[in-house]
Amino acid sequence: MKLRGFIAAAALALPLISAGAQAKDELVIGVAQFPSSMNPYYDSLTIKSYVLGFGIRPVTAFDKDWKLSCLLCTELPTLENGMAKVDGKGMAVTLKLKPDLNWGDGTPVTAKDVLFTWKLGRDPASGFANTHPWDRATAIDVVDDKTVVLHLDKVRVDYNQWDTLLPAHVEGPAFEKAGNFAEYQKQTTFSRAPTTAGLYNGPFVMTAYQSGQQIVLEPNPNWKGTKPGLKRVILKLIENTAALQANLLSGDVDMVAGEGVGLTIDQVIALRKANPDKFEYIFKPSLTYEHIDLKLENPMLADVKVRRALLAAIDRQTLVDRLFEGMQPVADSWVNRLDPYASKDLARFPYDPNLARALLAEAGWKPGSDGICRNAAGEKLSLEINTTAGNKLREAVLQNMWKASCIEVTIRNEPARTLFGETLKKRQFAAMIMYAWSSGVGDSPRSTLGSDKIPTAANNWGGNNGIAFNDARMDQLIELAETELDTAKQKVIWAEMQKIYAEKVLVLPLFFRADPHVVPKWLDGYTPTGHSDMSILFSENWKSK
Repeated sequence: MKLRGFIAAAALALPLISAGAQAKDELVIGVAQFPSSMNPYYDSLTIKSYVLGFGIRPVTAFDKDWKLSCLLCTELPTLENGMAKVDGKGMAVTLKLKPDLNWGDGTPVTAKDVLFTWKLGRDPASGFANTHPWDRATAIDVVDDKTVVLHLDKVRVDYNQWDTLLPAHVEGPAFEKAGNFAEYQKQTTFSRAPTTAGLYNGPFVMTAYQSGQQIVLEPNPNWKGTKPGLKRVILKLIENTAALQANLLSGDVDMVAGEGVGLTIDQVIALRKANPDKFEYIFKPSLTYEHIDLKLENPMLADVKVRRALLAAIDRQTLVDRLFEGMQPVADSWVNRLDPYASKDLARFPYDPNLARALLAEAGWKPGSDGICRNAAGEKLSLEINTTAGNKLREAVLQNMWKASCIEVTIRNEPARTLFGETLKKRQFAAMIMYAWSSGVGDSPRSTLGSDKIPTAANNWGGNNGIAFNDARMDQLIELAETELDTAKQKVIWAEMQKIYAEKVLVLPLFFRADPHVVPKWLDGYTPTGHSDMSILFSENWKSK
């Protein structure tokens, strides 16, 4: 309660910045979601990653060409350049930080920050949710103020991919005061005082935070990289997408990003048809995977035949063609067909309502007088799906398709901060939950399929395995995928992982998004990436033409 009161009071003291006063060195971005927390390692929210990406840089990231590069380091460690070495059964990886890196308050970014982040991230009780966890390193040697050697206990494919750093001089005292990770999630400066300049080491710092309204970012005076071309970026929350479109057309909002934080692709397609010359429209093929997680604890979903019937009842290709003009390819697993590790022999599950009804009959479900299936006990095959509001795909199309195959589905809409911050994170959904995640290039599936990443109270709800998948063979394959450096062997490993995923039908794959970006014609340097290292990681290059 004290935390909420603090933020609310701070918000009242902040002036609402008028978009009407903007110049071409000020960019107002409309967003349909608002982050529930700001610490980069708690709650895997796309909107939070989007906000923080302006001000916090990961050590390494993939660029628009899907090439891994250093953002905080001087040179990417590789086996070829000797900065990464196989050391017995493990590896030694040298990270050299750029000499002129500073936090927004002028404090240098140093090895102390790497050491602090590693110490927190390696603790099993941390609750950290990140793709490239710091616990991959069993030890760290501090060579000097800008150089560390990370010791890995095994050879890893992702040995040179490292996430964001926490500022030891700011978060260290916050963690010490908290005393434990559960309390630290509440006491972190990212939540209590998100405009603290020392939290940010990128080209922008957060200068205003109005909870549930807007966030203002301005150039970091201590940033020594490319000088930002914009004097101010305003992220303005407009949850109603119709209102968001209206604000865009009126000029109160300059831009809507397509990285899962703004309009849906069908809305942008309609906007382009009505206003073809007003904006630049970009539809970027992406690794963002739209899908529906299933909860096997629900007795109605325990039988794989029911789960297969749910998938067979969805006409995904027609859905993609009609709603998205064919720009969003149907998904067969979490691996995009553009990925070199996508299995070519993977079993497909096409639309087949007759098969859906036959599978349900085999599982003991037969249509009742109202057209909805019932079992021998008279129970109705009725399932609830949790999702966010305002998406006609989620609210009508899928619901009608399932009904045609005698499956009743009720929709429970929730705000994004509730859906991701509570319902998904703590596995509170009853049957199904529909959402999308954006993967990084070549990411291991451990975070979403590894048994060690099932969110529980014991691990402070860390990890993203919301389906609670616990399969010994999948765990073995994930381990192999993370350690096998031979490409041909990797393809065999990934093919088996995809086969298990498809056959067990623990998830209903829908499609891969094409991210729709609506960009003002005066903005130059905007380069969507199509993966989880989003365009904002290169926002210092945005400027007026």
